[in-house]
Amino acid sequence: MRKLGLLTSILCCLVLAACSTEEKNLTVKGKVQGLKKGTLYLQKIEDTALVTLDSVIVSGQETFEFETFIDGPQVLYFYLNKVDNSDYDDRLLFFAEPGEMIVNTTLKNFETDAVVEGSKNQEKLTEYRSMMQKFNTKNLELIKSNLLAKKENDEKLIDSTEQAHDNLLKRRYLYTVNFAINNKDMEVAPYLAISEVYDANIKYLDTIYKSLTPEVKTSRYGQSLKEFLAERRAVEKATADTAEAETEADTE
Repeated sequence: MRKLGLLTSILCCLVLAACSTEEKNLTVKGKVQGLKKGTLYLQKIEDTALVTLDSVIVSGQETFEFETFIDGPQVLYFYLNKVDNSDYDDRLLFFAEPGEMIVNTTLKNFETDAVVEGSKNQEKLTEYRSMMQKFNTKNLELIKSNLLAKKENDEKLIDSTEQAHDNLLKRRYLYTVNFAINNKDMEVAPYLAISEVYDANIKYLDTIYKSLTPEVKTSRYGQSLKEFLAERRAVEKATADTAEAETEADTE
């Protein structure tokens, strides 16, 4: 019996060791220039809550390395928690993929100086963000012009800036939709649909979903987009039914 028990224990240890090895399919390493002391966290959102996958205590060194498991390409968060009185604590979003990734950034500009390598989805997300920055810059210019027009009671300029703002918003939505469709074979496509244009006309979201490759449709964000579309349809149907019932009641 003792031999059997010992054999069982050994087998359990081997199985646990094998599982532990299999579960580490992502390595994130890099450097935070200027960081002397603090804690770095690798996190993800699970059921609307942030969950820590791995952490590294920094004490003198600027380099770090995380190891974890992810069930396919997905957005993760790189969080810095300082232990001094600095206000540089920050969180960096990036699109992770199984394999090895490198994240290099600085303490002073934790988000803006970040360079992320090792993920095709991250490359596309960076490209998208670059264009969004141009939209945001133009939007700020229009807001400034509109405020000035209101201050001077220039009705013509007020109308023109508001119209320009509406057109800019439409262009931003259409750019996102087209960007997702053009990258239908990547998980970043459904992710942008549910994170950037979730309130767009349902026909645009449906077009994005239908364009996705079979593999991306079954991914984390592909499934999320599918479920979101079902919820939107249910809400819109309920709203339409209520409006129809109220109309019929008013005509009686």
